[in-house]
Amino acid sequence: MAHGAHLSPLLPPRPDLALARDCEVCLGWGTVVTRDGDHELCHACQPGLGDDESTARFGA
Repeated sequence: MAHGAHLSPLLPPRPDLALARDCEVCLGWGTVVTRDGDHELCHACQPGLGDDESTARFGA
């Protein structure tokens, strides 16, 4: 069964795609999905903004 995106008061992180272009960790997306289903900026290619600003929790 397919599920749509859950409503969240937080916006998803905005990666810099120019930095993510050749990244092997995020495969050029600039974000990764954690085991909890959170979207985070890729720690390998994106500058750190802190955990509160780089994580969007869906379904929490």
